[in-house]
Amino acid sequence: MEDTAAVVERQLEAELTAMSLDDALCLARAFSHYLNLMGIAETHHRVSYRPRRDSRTICRFRCCSTLTMRFYVSNTFLESKSFRTYDGVRKARNIEQLSKSCDDIFNKLIQSGVPSEQLYDTVCKQEVEIVLTAHPTQINRRTLQYKHLRVAHLLEFNGRPDLSHEDKEMLIEDLVKEITSIWQTDELRRHKPTPVFILWSNPFGKRYHTIFAVLAVRALKKHTGRPLPLTCTPIKFGSWMGGDRDGNPNVTAKVTRDVSLLSRWMAIDFYIRELDSLSFELSVKRCSDKVASLANDIMLKESASEDLKANTWNKTVPQNNAKLHHNLALPAQLPSGADLPSCTECSDGESQFRMINLPRNSSRTLVKTRRRLELLLEDLPCDYDTEEYCETSDQLLEPLLLCHQSLQSCGSSVLADGRLADLVRRVATFGMVLMKLDVRQESGRHTEALDSVTSYLDLGVYSEWDEEKKLDFLTRELKGKRPLVPQNIEVAADVKEVLDTFKVAAELGSDSLGAYVISMASNASDVLAVELLQKDARLTVSGDLGRPCPGGTLRVVPLFETVKDLQAAGSAIRKLLSIDWYRQHIIKNHNGHQEVMVGYSDSGKNASRFTLAWELYKAQEDVVAACNEFGIKVTLFHGRGGSIGRGGGPTYLAIQSQPPGSVMGTLRSTEQGEMVQAKFGLPQTAVRQLEIYTTAVLLATLRPPHPPRDPNWRTVMEEISRVSCAHCRATVYEDPEFITYFQEATPQAELGHLNIGSRPAKRKPLGGISSLRAIPWVFAWTQTRLVLPAWLGVGTGLQDALDRGHGAELRAMYAEWPFFQSTVDLIDMVTAKADASVAAHYEEMLVAPERRAVGERLCRELARTERCVLAVSGHSRLTAHNRSLRRLIESRLAYLNPINMLQVEVLRRLRRDDENRRLRDALLITINGIAGGMRNTG
Repeated sequence: MEDTAAVVERQLEAELTAMSLDDALCLARAFSHYLNLMGIAETHHRVSYRPRRDSRTICRFRCCSTLTMRFYVSNTFLESKSFRTYDGVRKARNIEQLSKSCDDIFNKLIQSGVPSEQLYDTVCKQEVEIVLTAHPTQINRRTLQYKHLRVAHLLEFNGRPDLSHEDKEMLIEDLVKEITSIWQTDELRRHKPTPVFILWSNPFGKRYHTIFAVLAVRALKKHTGRPLPLTCTPIKFGSWMGGDRDGNPNVTAKVTRDVSLLSRWMAIDFYIRELDSLSFELSVKRCSDKVASLANDIMLKESASEDLKANTWNKTVPQNNAKLHHNLALPAQLPSGADLPSCTECSDGESQFRMINLPRNSSRTLVKTRRRLELLLEDLPCDYDTEEYCETSDQLLEPLLLCHQSLQSCGSSVLADGRLADLVRRVATFGMVLMKLDVRQESGRHTEALDSVTSYLDLGVYSEWDEEKKLDFLTRELKGKRPLVPQNIEVAADVKEVLDTFKVAAELGSDSLGAYVISMASNASDVLAVELLQKDARLTVSGDLGRPCPGGTLRVVPLFETVKDLQAAGSAIRKLLSIDWYRQHIIKNHNGHQEVMVGYSDSGKNASRFTLAWELYKAQEDVVAACNEFGIKVTLFHGRGGSIGRGGGPTYLAIQSQPPGSVMGTLRSTEQGEMVQAKFGLPQTAVRQLEIYTTAVLLATLRPPHPPRDPNWRTVMEEISRVSCAHCRATVYEDPEFITYFQEATPQAELGHLNIGSRPAKRKPLGGISSLRAIPWVFAWTQTRLVLPAWLGVGTGLQDALDRGHGAELRAMYAEWPFFQSTVDLIDMVTAKADASVAAHYEEMLVAPERRAVGERLCRELARTERCVLAVSGHSRLTAHNRSLRRLIESRLAYLNPINMLQVEVLRRLRRDDENRRLRDALLITINGIAGGMRNTG
């Protein structure tokens, strides 16, 4: 069998070498589309609760009908053994579908002895925030994303039991139309997306109202006897889109302002449409006395306003000027009540005020607010007085809650708990801004800004001071009442941009913005520097406005991401909280709550995956301990990427494996790129993911994971970390051939043409691996199927521990320590997706002979990692504990392997003809296909 496979592979390689460019383009497109459609089908069956009779509709997608393929792929191949394997995936129900739901976990907790009152209070107090990041790695264009969603909806519709034969025939026709449209669409982005575009195209922008079933009102009521309060928000959403300026020159102060205003516009626009629908649904004639009185006041106020307008009209318009009357513009909207029937029914002495008066009045206020935002976005003059505008969610919630109470008091609880209750929950969750925008900036930029200020004021050079002098200066200025930065100061453009960002943050306030995240933070002074610049901007803006800035100060969140900074994170937080001014500031302005972010990306290039996981674990323990020492609550913010190399992996496992006490009812976590679409693009998957977040945090709070049972386990983990980190750094940084090998063996240099994000691929134009961003670093190795960042060094570290006689301990750690088990399982999963033979083909065709020894060493390390993972887990083969995943991986190989070989051939040609645009398109299409087949990018 292996000999046959080798013969077929050599034949395929020869055919690819001789293939024309036109055929290469067609083949790349066919395989790329097929892998993406296959992913849609897999997702569909994963969220389905019963088998679908027509589940192989996507499998029958015939790429060959659009082009002639002379080898390897034919119509009959689509029905071959490979696809029978895929069909088996459909039949293998995911056993976790019914587990980890709110109903399941609530029941288990009650059965385990958790009092219903404690369960209820914990759920109500829980605060989980999912943050969509500003550096997407979504490979598909928005146009294709929408078409893929359409295919997914058709597959869902296909499962309805009431479909007639004619309905099914029409559905198949619609699928053919969608797939044909996909084939006729350009797959490639021709321009980089802007932050505003990214916000507009995210799945919460227009479909966020479909996810609220996850709030589990019924499940909580079933197990505790009480439903979730209407305004309770266990899950919220944040965003970095338009706020993350870490190394991204495209994100400016104006972009942050515009994105925040646009986000507010999108939320209000949705509420207007919902209120219009609600007005017709609540066509009732009974209401409470309180609502009747308020409605009467509103009508009297509107009547007085109309009389005033009429008097003004009579004074300014001559009654006998027929020509002027003829030229008057038609009214912009129908008069109030024009949509009501000509005769309304009133009887039985009940209130004659219709329930729609309150929502309609709110809708009119929202319309004014929407128009004001449009003027602001267009930089046109508008009233600054906001008395007639809806600025806060409380202004909208108040009349909605009054309507809800009125319906309940009048015996219409069914109506109250319908669309009206849904809208109340949406307003409570999304507020008036859809998603609060975080601002993120690198710590060095704040240092540069303070350098400019202190030098201008002849105070010295801030960056040259030691930590204690910086803290003394910052604390003294924070206690003062005057601004520090002179209004007429002249600074460099980069510094001005930093100062302008703080002014925009002061203008928008905490009603629109969330946290100010400091990337590459290392010291307490990094946090106080931001606090000072924020205070200074608020004083300046308040002086300009003549009144206090809207909202409160933004919470300042240090992001510890390098191994060195993670190791010092606890000490930095202790130093920060020991400063009286800062501690009182946290207690007074942030409810005694400190937020700390830990990063998974950049440290992944500096150390092995095991080292990163262990340092993150210890850093969280130390940060939690530091906050506990000062009586301060802490929320940990996890900057996780989509891939394993950047902290990705199953959400449930990730949360459950955190140190005990680090998840106490609160959690923030990033979701990005293809993971946003994969997890939240469809209502079913969105609800499922939010249930997973909710129940995982709930379990981690009420039933925290166990710490390592044996203190010696930590010593073993330290040794594994030390050895694996040393091997990783020796490979990446100390081997003089490695960086050249990386550039030759992967499409890293060509990824910049893909236009998948709004940020440059590197923080600095020059420099090697250290300056390369984590996303292209991981993405490039994923394309070659070596997936190096996720496992490099792990095998060496585990082998060293096994050689030292720790085999029994490692197996006990795997069985009893959730953190260690989840880490090993993630390595198991990613090495199962890796393929050394495919990576070797890249090397053979693209790497100079004198550097191929680098690849040989990497492949030996991958093989060692696989052996050691199996030795620790006790499994007979990789992914033995996850049969469905193994089948999914195997089902893709028939298409992934050929498209990898095609990418190698296109890369080989392109590097000899770098200006050939069609070759570049072919390469980018293969990148799309492999990313779709691997189901992740960076």
